[in-house]
Amino acid sequence: MKRISIAIAFLFVFLSTTMAEGKIKVACVGNSVTFGAGIDDRTKTYPAQLQTMLGDDYEVRNFGNSGSTLLKKGHKPYWNQKEFSDVIAFAPDVVIIHLGLNDTDPRNWARYRDEFTRDYIALIDTFKSVNPKAEVMICRMTPIFHTHSRFKSSTRDWFWQIQQAIGLVAETQQVKLLDLNTPMHRRPDLFPDALHPNAEGAKIIAETVYKTITKDFGGLKLAPVFTDNMVLQRNKPIKIWGTANPCTKISVWFGGKKQTTTAQSDGKWQILFPKKPADGKKYTVTIENQNKKITLQNIVIGDVWLCSGQSNMEFELKNASTAKQDIPISANSNLRFFDRKAKFGFPAEAYSQEQLETLNQLRFFNENTAWQESGPATSAEFSAVGYYFGKMLQDSLNIPIGLINNAVGGSPTEAWIDRFTLEHHPRLVDMLYNWAKNDYIHPWCRERAAQNLENAPNPLQRHPYHPAYLYESGMEDLVDLPIAGVIWYQGESNAHNVELHEITFPTLVESWRKAFNNSELPFYYVQLSSMEVGRETWGHFRDSQRRLLSVIPNSGMAVSSDFGNRTDVHPVDKKPVGERLARWALADTYNFKIVKSGPLFKNATFVNNKAIIEFTEADELRTSDGGAVKTVEVAGDDKVFYPADIVRTVGNRLEATSYKVQHPAFVRYGWASFSEGNLVNEAGLPASTFSSEL
Repeated sequence: MKRISIAIAFLFVFLSTTMAEGKIKVACVGNSVTFGAGIDDRTKTYPAQLQTMLGDDYEVRNFGNSGSTLLKKGHKPYWNQKEFSDVIAFAPDVVIIHLGLNDTDPRNWARYRDEFTRDYIALIDTFKSVNPKAEVMICRMTPIFHTHSRFKSSTRDWFWQIQQAIGLVAETQQVKLLDLNTPMHRRPDLFPDALHPNAEGAKIIAETVYKTITKDFGGLKLAPVFTDNMVLQRNKPIKIWGTANPCTKISVWFGGKKQTTTAQSDGKWQILFPKKPADGKKYTVTIENQNKKITLQNIVIGDVWLCSGQSNMEFELKNASTAKQDIPISANSNLRFFDRKAKFGFPAEAYSQEQLETLNQLRFFNENTAWQESGPATSAEFSAVGYYFGKMLQDSLNIPIGLINNAVGGSPTEAWIDRFTLEHHPRLVDMLYNWAKNDYIHPWCRERAAQNLENAPNPLQRHPYHPAYLYESGMEDLVDLPIAGVIWYQGESNAHNVELHEITFPTLVESWRKAFNNSELPFYYVQLSSMEVGRETWGHFRDSQRRLLSVIPNSGMAVSSDFGNRTDVHPVDKKPVGERLARWALADTYNFKIVKSGPLFKNATFVNNKAIIEFTEADELRTSDGGAVKTVEVAGDDKVFYPADIVRTVGNRLEATSYKVQHPAFVRYGWASFSEGNLVNEAGLPASTFSSEL
């Protein structure tokens, strides 16, 4: 009987070979994602679309079986399914394996994880034994999103453990590893049930497999951030990267030296040149392979800073109060901008179908952004805060300064945090759920997004205010670039929940530092300014931002409350804000001996009926208008605050007394949403508003 079975198997192999003579046989092995569960039109499954892409020289077959595990002891081993017997009989020339999703089930990974690698290697060896010339490729799994029923209980952790195991198999067995996760993890809109991609998602899988099989990645390309007039970060290895067809040789000439590399199987390549100082030279960089040559000109070495946040960072120089004086004299070849603007904003109306599609495809920012030298035309359109920050650095350091701006009006902090970090955060993961009705999210953001998405046909339609969206569309392709630091002006869209922002903002900083592979990346931010109408939480929020200075290492905070506007969330006096950020950078990043900040609350003591407040960042307290110190309030144990009747400065201390508080226990300054505080230090820099309560 055994001999008969073997004979039948060989007969199947023979017939398959005969039927497909002259064609390359491609077997798509996997579970329900490969099978195409949920895709009614079977011509839209990934193997079917792959067949169309590859054409008549290939025969592609779908050997997906829904629910199958790679583990032999799993609840439904692929090894025991008819598709396994069929693919063996097919004797494919190319095998694409996408298994592991069902192994995240508690019946499987928790019990048999130690056997996963062995079983995967055995599967590869089985295909090799049937066709020794077969090329076996294995896939990093497509994502499982947060709405999956087991996501928080087990799947999100076991999923990534399995991803690591798959990577280990690829490395040790020297088989190609196809990354189906990275392009799909940013596209939750393509996964109606959090697990199975729709037809558009299947197309992305097919395109990824197609490129790997045909080695057609579109030829030599540079990452979008590399253009003429670029500033490269000094004193760090110079990294240049892009994509090309696999196995092609890429040569890069820079600074009279040549480096070569070969594009990997996934099309990626990168080259490192030794670090350089800011030497004042203008370089030409040439990138070349056998088919294409790219030349970048007017490249300089200096410091690169990222300017991000929401509308007050986005606010253009032409709208600032100092625009008329400063724009005409802004020509400076050593100050350069990479101004990544959005294609459209957030009007109180529905987006068009084209705009909705653009958002889902993560094409929110202009793709044709290029580096430009500062001049009247370019500076006018650039961030005012970013411009004044960069100008002060350039004047002080006398080296090229490059500024990347990707700020987005109205954007909440969580939109700038990467999805993996949010998914694995014990509290912030809940920001991903039921976004339209989630009170973690600022009501204005939810309401404006609802207006924009009113005509969206897809219930999973993306919006820039959604968690992780701006990271995925406007940050992810920048993080390989060495930079000097970050300046950040944001918070208005998170001020409704101070305690939540105390978690969200440090998480953002940690997320970016990890992404840029720099745990000490300088991060300087602007404290919210002053506004009277509808901003009742801002006193608490500003104080929270002040206290975050002691939570986030290597950070700094520029006070802006003295330049607020009672009725406008966009104050026009941006020059002092940018320069105050620059003071932090010059003092802490560049070690200049300058006063970097206005007075910062240190502690308060209470003697008899007097509150005594001590400050850092001040040798001598003064007032900006020469008058009495304003907006100081004192409270007893009941925390009922009364204006101080007597306030005087003694060196870096403030003494305050209120006739209505006989035994003071708390003191605060500038606490109103619109602050009229006038306390400054000897450099004229304003004190942060504060309360001693916390």
